[in-house]
Amino acid sequence: MTIAALTILGPLAAATVILLLRRGASAFALLGTGVALFGALVTLVRVSDGGRYSATLPGLPDLPLRLVVNPLTAVLATFVAVVSFFVMVYAVGYMKEEGGKPRFFAGMSLFAAAMQALVVAGDWVLLLAAWEIIGFLSFLLIGFYYERPGVGGAAMRAFLYTRSADLGLYGAIFVLISQTGTSGIRATLDVGGTAAIIVGLFLLLAAAGKSAQAPLQGWLQSAMVGPTPVSALLHSATLVAAGAILLIRTSPLLPPPVLLVVGLLGGVTAIVSGLIAVGEGDLKRLLAASTSSQYGFMLLAVGAGSPVAATVHLIAHAAMKSSLFLGAGVFQHARGSTAFGDLEGAGRGRRWTFAGFVLAGLALAGVPPLSGFWSKDAVLAAVFGSAHAWLLAPLLLAGTLLTAVYVGRALALLWRGEGRDERVAGAGWMGAGLATLVVLAATLGLALEPLAALLGEEVPKDLLVAGLGIVLALVGLPLGWSVPAGRLLGPLRGAAGRGFRFGGGFDGLVARPAMEIARALDAFDRGIHALVLGVGRGSLALADATRISDERGIDGLISALVRGTRDLGGRARVLQSGLVHKELLLAVAGGAVLLALLALGAVTL
Repeated sequence: MTIAALTILGPLAAATVILLLRRGASAFALLGTGVALFGALVTLVRVSDGGRYSATLPGLPDLPLRLVVNPLTAVLATFVAVVSFFVMVYAVGYMKEEGGKPRFFAGMSLFAAAMQALVVAGDWVLLLAAWEIIGFLSFLLIGFYYERPGVGGAAMRAFLYTRSADLGLYGAIFVLISQTGTSGIRATLDVGGTAAIIVGLFLLLAAAGKSAQAPLQGWLQSAMVGPTPVSALLHSATLVAAGAILLIRTSPLLPPPVLLVVGLLGGVTAIVSGLIAVGEGDLKRLLAASTSSQYGFMLLAVGAGSPVAATVHLIAHAAMKSSLFLGAGVFQHARGSTAFGDLEGAGRGRRWTFAGFVLAGLALAGVPPLSGFWSKDAVLAAVFGSAHAWLLAPLLLAGTLLTAVYVGRALALLWRGEGRDERVAGAGWMGAGLATLVVLAATLGLALEPLAALLGEEVPKDLLVAGLGIVLALVGLPLGWSVPAGRLLGPLRGAAGRGFRFGGGFDGLVARPAMEIARALDAFDRGIHALVLGVGRGSLALADATRISDERGIDGLISALVRGTRDLGGRARVLQSGLVHKELLLAVAGGAVLLALLALGAVTL
């Protein structure tokens, strides 16, 4: 388990050293993610030989923290480590002439460490902690260029969207622990009945926020204001992947009604985000919409009852999308922009970068024998073989066609126009990271079968459906290359350009509800404050009345009693003078008076 823990400890230690020393940031970040990659690969080899590991750490009372290494978590940890390391290699060159390197590389290292913790978490407490850390770090990294106009707003937009959906994870964990009495993830997957439906819907809400599924997809494109390495890591192996990983890991818990909802949501997102990508005028924003669409494919696979198909597409997508983003970053450095109007002919000027971009793009479109063909074929076969194929398959086919269309459009816009050979600072480091990930995007399909076998599952296959996927790719690519976006989208162009703002978009779905909740909580807080003040004032008045009553009532009575006793004592003291002859004289006089009265008959005995 110690080797497996390196996946977390390596980048965590690197971030700590960077923040303390404030120098050598890129070297320590590379070292930390390199250690994580070593730990992940060794762990994967050991797990493939039958090894299973777990560790329990001190945590909350009766809620210990657990780390679990099994085939699924080992595979996921390896893909996170691979992408994180090569994105970090690329980032060394990308950040060569940028300021704030310690802040950037420390944040990226912590990002990788938190994602590894989420992947190998064996209990809900640790998973929730990692989930929250990932969300907070994404806010910091998206807002890295905070001094630029609009960057802070975009970071806050992403934070609010994902934080709103995170309430679903809190609700799911509360129900699971209440039902089972334990925080262990594996032990809680046996919940059934109504509780399973409630938990499943809560988990879907949380996953939809992180993985940018409709109608919560609006934050992902605005998050492109951050550095390109952040975008690459965020979209392929960390934040956005967290939602899909959550559903993959908890898929045994999800009952059929929830699985159907998961599949339908993924299918709708695949189409909606695909249409948004087709109409985009910015390369990074197109890739962001594509990410949302591709995670919709993964939800379709989970909804069809095949988490293994979702897993292989998750891994292949990580290689493809990180390659595309890193290629976009090279073009951005060359032209100073990612708007298609500024990138015309950029592919001609950077031909090696464009060649890698083409390979990754064709893989994403599902062209054989590249990795995306095999992973998308698995999703297609799973959906067509499911009980709800008549509902889910049309959505998936439309999403597959749209993928090829927006890939073809991006390639055309990068190639057309005049090519110039622009100088790019840090090109060596950037090229090394990009080239490795492009090779993985092209060849990873060869490893998907062995990975599925390690998971104890078979990758779904269907030759007829695979052929249909190839046809859609071959139709969509030339359509995107040759037909303008306006003609492709027709009457949907305006809605796609606005991001299909369901329920009023960010303002309607997040900002206004958040403000209403904030106002309601403020009113409630003011009411509580007034109540507390009222109780305090009442208590003070009662105490004051008690004081007055005590001073003027009880104290006065006691004082009067004392005075009366003292007066009576004074009078008695007059009679008791202490002179015996005087007291004897008084006694004799009194006796004489009494005898006289008796003699006169005034007094009778």
